[in-house]
Amino acid sequence: MSESKPSEIRRTESQLTGSTGHLLFRRSWLPKTSARIIILVHGYGEHSGRYEQTASDLARAGFEVHAYDHQGHGRSGGTRCHVRRFDHLLDDLEGFVAAVRAERPPLPVVIVGHSMGGLVVAAYASQRNPEVAGVATSAAALAISEDFSRARTIAAHVLKWLAPRLSLASKLDPEALSRDPEVVRAYLEDPLVQQKITASLASEMLSAMKRTAASAAGVKVPMLLQHGEDDAICPVAGSRNFFEHLQVTRREFRTYPGLRHEIFNEPERAAVIGDLVGWIRELG
Repeated sequence: MSESKPSEIRRTESQLTGSTGHLLFRRSWLPKTSARIIILVHGYGEHSGRYEQTASDLARAGFEVHAYDHQGHGRSGGTRCHVRRFDHLLDDLEGFVAAVRAERPPLPVVIVGHSMGGLVVAAYASQRNPEVAGVATSAAALAISEDFSRARTIAAHVLKWLAPRLSLASKLDPEALSRDPEVVRAYLEDPLVQQKITASLASEMLSAMKRTAASAAGVKVPMLLQHGEDDAICPVAGSRNFFEHLQVTRREFRTYPGLRHEIFNEPERAAVIGDLVGWIRELG
């Protein structure tokens, strides 16, 4: 394990073996004292390094933060932006939670997922009954954008069986990520960002969206859903529908007018992070 020079926040990097045998790259942001363990789960095509500012903010708020790159993403092993089964991503998250718990102080764990990571977290919470203090999602991929045609959906499912590792253009619009041009520029220039997706991952994500959207009643832990109202990548309707079907007592849904997909990277990010920090602290 490598460590940064001593500072207010100690940063570490290491690897662990994922559920399918791939090495998963991980990062941690550790304050001098902490009251919670936060596990960050990133979105499709990106990596945990894009959460440096968000994780640092959470660490400065008194939470130790741990994140990893999904298999096939960032500095982790595996075919780029590919999974054979979406459940492998849930298995990786489950293993990561167990690994962090085994090595860190016995603090309450809160899991925060963005976009595809939000889908992973929502599925994990609704289908695996995890023993955690709470879960939160940012712009969760719980609904298909309007420009994703039925023909593309059918094609993804067919190609999964014919050529599962076939690389397809994701057609994700970088301008839809944030109104901050610097965020868009950094995304486009990031060598670890992928703008392709295999047929298998595309098909598995689409199936997982439908399956997870119908499983909200299975969530047994406190849940916060945050979403930008101008999100053209993952429609806010997905989070709203999931929230409306939650049955857990402690649940909250917050939307942000004018904000696009990456609410943690918008000009109003301080307020968004503040809402997340406040909700975590209220968990007791």
